[in-house]
Amino acid sequence: MPAGVRCCYVLAHGAGAGMTHPFMAAVADELAERSIATLRYQFPYMEQGGKRPDPPALAQATVRAAVAKAGEVARGLPLIAGGKSFGGRMTSQAQAAAPLDGVRGLAFLGFPLHPAGKPSSDRARHLTGVKVPMLFLQGTRDTLADLAMLKPMVAGLGKRATLRLFDEADHSFHVPARTGRKDPEVRREMLDAFAAWAEKVTT
Repeated sequence: MPAGVRCCYVLAHGAGAGMTHPFMAAVADELAERSIATLRYQFPYMEQGGKRPDPPALAQATVRAAVAKAGEVARGLPLIAGGKSFGGRMTSQAQAAAPLDGVRGLAFLGFPLHPAGKPSSDRARHLTGVKVPMLFLQGTRDTLADLAMLKPMVAGLGKRATLRLFDEADHSFHVPARTGRKDPEVRREMLDAFAAWAEKVTT
């Protein structure tokens, strides 16, 4: 909870790494520099040291519990929910099923549109039921989000969906050395985009 805070991001982790992963910690630290609070949390399987993600019903219930807790501790701040990959998708499924209390928008740090090597937009069908603004932050080399499918999917959601692409970044927002860029540079651009969008949807 930084000084001068203007909103709180309820941040769920991806399928393979928990809330203390360096990427998750960096996102939280760097959002604080942008006056955005973060509440990180873990799904039960990760808390128990398991490998297999929880079934959707349990994952969505976890999202709801985390959002409710954020509403308590963030003292009435506007909320944004979402997260990395699996965590973001479970958040959007929960929001589509029934609006999350206090949530003004959803932000996805790499939406997993399909399994690697199996392009499909089936995982996005529920997004038509999400009525709050959505921000998709995606790398152009993300093997879980073929751009030929991602772009029209986001466009089909209309004005409530915003897509920001980051050249050469993969699903983890890693860029190859040949680009001459560093991962922190990409993350800075991504979080600047997040902060600008968050200001619009929470004021």
